[in-house]
Amino acid sequence: MIGERLIQLRLAQNLTLDALAEKMGGIVTKQALSKYEQNQAQPSPIVLTKLSAALGVKANYLLSPSHIFVEFIAYRKATSLPEREKARVKSVVTQCLEDRVRVQTLIGQGKPDFLPWNQLVISSLEDTEKHANEIRMLWELGASPISNVVGTFEEHQLCILSIEADEKFDGISALGRDTSGNILAGALVTRQGVSGERQRLNLTHELGHSVLKIPSNIDEEQAAFRFGSAFLVPGERLIKEVGARRSYVHISELLILKRQFGISLQALLRRMRDLGIINDTYYRRWCVYISKQGWKKQEPDELERETPQWLKRNLSRLVGEGAINQEEAERMLGASIGVQQPQNIVQRRAFLELPIEQRRKKLIEQAQLLAGYYEKEAEFLTTEDKINDY
Repeated sequence: MIGERLIQLRLAQNLTLDALAEKMGGIVTKQALSKYEQNQAQPSPIVLTKLSAALGVKANYLLSPSHIFVEFIAYRKATSLPEREKARVKSVVTQCLEDRVRVQTLIGQGKPDFLPWNQLVISSLEDTEKHANEIRMLWELGASPISNVVGTFEEHQLCILSIEADEKFDGISALGRDTSGNILAGALVTRQGVSGERQRLNLTHELGHSVLKIPSNIDEEQAAFRFGSAFLVPGERLIKEVGARRSYVHISELLILKRQFGISLQALLRRMRDLGIINDTYYRRWCVYISKQGWKKQEPDELERETPQWLKRNLSRLVGEGAINQEEAERMLGASIGVQQPQNIVQRRAFLELPIEQRRKKLIEQAQLLAGYYEKEAEFLTTEDKINDY
């Protein structure tokens, strides 16, 4: 039954039924594809081969059921985000988490048991400060600025995804569980194309959604934002840098702090207000100025985006070791992997793909060659024995 797998792959690649039918060369109609997705019919072997090729996977992948169940913890989005786009994003994340779990299994990486998923209870927004510091202490980060958020999260077994999505989409966090409910992988997702400072805050914001247990009387988005900004800019460190009370802050100082902590000007000023460093009136004046300057969409001195490396590094390793082939690795990565498999592995796989009669013929040829080699070796050893006897 391929229905669930087919829907997931088609939506993840943003294909309509019409587009998929066209990509298959028109050998089936969209009505037939719809029946496959609803498990009302099964494709013939020829159609299955065409279908898997169009989706960039092996036929047996379409036929194999998923062994993980994805729980979406938070889904930050504008209310106007189309339902089709929501479904596509969820399909992409599901596919990536399944690939992640497979790679983790192949490299022998254990389950991510280092985070209190949805366990840190808060009774006020101020409690998020304490919990942000707890996670920093758990990861031994101290109070120093984090130079690379993506790298830090990947070091602690978090799957960091950057996906193409509607500009109304900001982020999502999700967990992959096995059939017993055990957590196999956790993912934090942001949209491609945003600046580095926005990417960093989006990721720490999603971390807040993942670990906090937020009561109904507290705004979930505000709590996650407060956690994310506190994780990036610990209060004690910021007060040490700028002082406990300020009535005026120059833009040049803000730009230096932005670079130091890797956070946007708007979020930095909000952080200063939350800590009582500046008052509400002064904060609002800055908000008006930022809006007039057009900095809500693009700030000065934008930071470069951070790039996940875990998946590429481990796929390169697995291709090199022959655990998976390059084609599958590049499907998972969505890009060229730039690693060549050892020649003996390539040759072995090419041999196994030959029809059985051709394989037998090659084995006979190799056996004849080796027989000749061993006959010469035996003659040499016999001659050597005679010389030694002499």
